[in-house]
Amino acid sequence: MNILDPQGPIAAAEKTILIDSIGIMLAIVLPTIVAIFAFAYWFRQSNTRAQYLPNWEYSGRIELVVWSIPTLTIILLGGVAWIGAHQLDPARPVEGTGSPIRIQVVSLDWKWLFIYPDQHIATVNTLTVPVGAPLRLELTSASVMNAFFVPQLGSLIYTMNGMVTHLELRADNEGTLQGLSGHFSGDGFPDMLFDVNVVSALSFPDWVASTARGANQVLNAESYQKLAQQSVPKDKMTFRLDDSRLFDAIATQKLPPGPGPQLTDNLAKPESGTANVR
Repeated sequence: MNILDPQGPIAAAEKTILIDSIGIMLAIVLPTIVAIFAFAYWFRQSNTRAQYLPNWEYSGRIELVVWSIPTLTIILLGGVAWIGAHQLDPARPVEGTGSPIRIQVVSLDWKWLFIYPDQHIATVNTLTVPVGAPLRLELTSASVMNAFFVPQLGSLIYTMNGMVTHLELRADNEGTLQGLSGHFSGDGFPDMLFDVNVVSALSFPDWVASTARGANQVLNAESYQKLAQQSVPKDKMTFRLDDSRLFDAIATQKLPPGPGPQLTDNLAKPESGTANVR
């Protein structure tokens, strides 16, 4: 999950912004640290050449330096953030090879549901995508607010109950990446990890076909209600998608959301209680 080892254009751009921002901040931090030691050394008690000016109170040149350097730093950091915020708008389409892949993401307690509406399949805690293809993600939460994040692809984005957010990504190299939840959501939060399998463009249709054949469960409103119950699944389940509008029903709360984490009197070991945290 190394953010300094990007595997896609979004993560690569975010790495550049991170390094540029650190460089700009170090331009003021390092000289300040050096100046502290230089002043301490020069104005030490044993240095008879240092001038003692007890009544000195103002210098226009020093004021210019003191205020101009932080001002320039803020301008540069603001420019980097402003440009990056527009270039890396999560909903801005990302160019790629082949047809875009539409994926609907639902954060549950405590697992991730990935729905492929065009391929009529769904998976839990595993996301498979073709290399180089634009990935168009639609995200929502079926419980409390959460955050979807694949560090090597970039763009942590929140999932919210009753809302849909959009994220455009692309994976440029085959392999297995690690995804995670970036927002605490209760007891099972540490286990909200998922694999991102980046396969070749030719292998992706084969994976879709094998997943559809191998899935022994059907994902519909009834099976979804069972899946939405609080649990940490041991296996990475696969489904045949029975209802292509299931995601819309989840996002618009036609299917009721999960209960979310519970509050109890025993804070050391939370159990089911009567008050919901939302």
